[in-house]
Formats: sequence, C-alpha cells, structure tokens
Amino acid sequence: MENSKTVPEFLNYLRFEKRFSEHTANCYGADLRQFTEFLVDRSESVPQTTEHHQPVTSLPQQQYQHTSTATVTAEPMTNVDKILISTDSNDVRAYLGRLNEKQYSKATIARKLATLRSFYKFLMKRNKVGVNPVASIRTPKQEKRLPHFLEYEEVKRLLQTPPLDNWLGARDRAILETLYSTGMRVSELVGLNMDDIDFLGEIVHIRGKGKKERINPIGSSALQVIQHYLEFRNKRAQNNPNFETKVLFLNKHGKRLSTRSVRRKMDKYLKMAGLDPSISPHTLRHSFATHMLNNGADLRSVQELLGHQSLSTTQIYTHLTTRKIKDIYQNAHPREKMQQQEQEDQPQDQAENQTQEQTENQQW
Repeated sequence: MENSKTVPEFLNYLRFEKRFSEHTANCYGADLRQFTEFLVDRSESVPQTTEHHQPVTSLPQQQYQHTSTATVTAEPMTNVDKILISTDSNDVRAYLGRLNEKQYSKATIARKLATLRSFYKFLMKRNKVGVNPVASIRTPKQEKRLPHFLEYEEVKRLLQTPPLDNWLGARDRAILETLYSTGMRVSELVGLNMDDIDFLGEIVHIRGKGKKERINPIGSSALQVIQHYLEFRNKRAQNNPNFETKVLFLNKHGKRLSTRSVRRKMDKYLKMAGLDPSISPHTLRHSFATHMLNNGADLRSVQELLGHQSLSTTQIYTHLTTRKIKDIYQNAHPREKMQQQEQEDQPQDQAENQTQEQTENQQW
C-alpha cells in the first residue's frame, strides 16, 4: 500500500515553518488520519465512475506522525493523496456528520475542522488543489464555557500545602508558586532552564507556543521558594552525575519534569488541601488572569503576560470579573443601594404585618 506524501509534507511545514511542537504536529496528523480513514471507507461504500476516491486498503500510522526530516521527496501521487486532493465539501460535511453521530463534542469537532482548514490551505499554497473543500464549511457554534478559577484564599491554601523540609516538597512548592506568580502554562514551566530565572531583575524568560518567547515578572514570594528549592537541588546534583544541570525543575532521577508529573503532584496537593480534585494546573493560570483583572490590571497587559496572540482569547476572563463589578456597582450606586435596602426590609415588613394580623384575629 502506498504512503501519503502530502501529509508528512504538511506536518514538516507545521514543525519547521510554523514552528509547532512535535506534539501539536502529531495531533494534526492524528486528525488527518481519522479523516483519511473516513474517506477510504466512503470510497469503498460509494460506487465511483471516475478516479475520484479510488479504494485504499490500509493506512500506515507512521505517515500521520511528525517526522524529523524537513523535506519530502517528490514522487508520483499515491491513491491516498488522490483521495485527499479530490475531496469536496460534500465529503467534509459527511465527515462532520459522522463525528456528530459518534457524539464528539462541539469543541472537538471544531478542532478537527480547524486541522482540515490548515491542511487544505497548505495544499492551496502548494498549488495541489484548485478549490478548498473546507472554505464553505462553517465551524460549529460552541457553548461558551467560562474557565474555572480559584479564589485567592483557596490558592493560598494550595500553595502552602507542599512541605519545605525536603527537596521534593520544596520543588513542588516552587512549581505551584511559579505557576500562580507568572500565569505561565505547565508546558512552559517544565521547559524552564536555570538561566531563565533572573533573581535580581525578578523576571523569567518563557518559551511559549510556536517557540514564541516573552519576559514575565515573577514575584518575590515565588523567587524565595525557588531559591530554597535550589539549595536542595544543588546538593543532590553534587552526588548525581546524571543530573541535567541546566534544567530548573527535575524529577527524582535528575531529568526534566514532565507535564504529566506536574498534574499528578497537583492532584496530590489538592486532596491534601481539601480542594476540588477536578482542578488542573491550568486552573492556576485562569486564577492568575482573573485575580489580575479583579485587582485593576488592564486587559492588554494580561494578554501579554499570558502570551495570548489574540486579545479575544484574553477577553473571556472579563466575564469572570463581571460578578465583582456588579457587586461594586450595587454597593456604590445610590439607587441600587436604596433598592437593595428596600428588598431587605420587605420580608421584615411582611413578617410584622403577619404578626399584627394574627394578634388581631386572636383578639376577635
């Protein structure tokens, strides 16, 4: 069975030109594999009068994963590529219908459709298709879900949970403090190196999505805990030649910590602190943004701190601050204060009237 040539070429484009991470490129590849498998099944079940959608028997999974080579040798088009290139909007709509039948969430369907948009835009740029089959397809309207965040007292309780009398506890406290102090993503945190922290300048160098870099302030509380952790870390490094000396946050073997490990540690401390176990490390990022806006930070500054490319992505946090704004409004506006007082007095007046009526009835 021939292998696809366009898919690896597209994934290399994402990795080397768009500078996507290998994980992200592989996710795109997984989406394309699922779409191609659907097209293959469709081509075998629907009679074809032309070369459109010639039957294909199997799809090698490795072709839909990111490869390390930056170039793809130009070879004759395979049947898989013919299927992908000859796809029309009806195929795409049928695919979305299949995803709905399988009860995929609207967010997942929107993501898979975004993969197809990127793929066919790439083919258009390479002059491999004349018409983009996804251009006329609308993205499913998604339900707006507000990000969950912790109140400050809950954050404080969580941050104080890891012990400071051993190196793993000190490391975990430093991790939680850094996440909340900077608002960085967990993937950005585990990618930190020793020289990314400027203790004198109180700033941290962050490598974000798409290899985009930014400089964020980091609070003195976080820096103090990091320094405390480094005392333990440096002692262990002296006795372990396998330690990755440039890496900031290490596992017990001296290797770079993974995002999954951070999640496991978070689960442990949430349970110890008596907080909602469904909270994720990303919740600290949501909490950081919400607390910054609640305390007067402007939206553009929060966008820069979070590393959001679009301001609209940051604007979702303004919905979380509306509650506080309404509280301030009701407590400060004279007419609202008066109405609120009347509403509070109303039940008391009703109770007094009922008591008076009962007394009169007893007298009669």
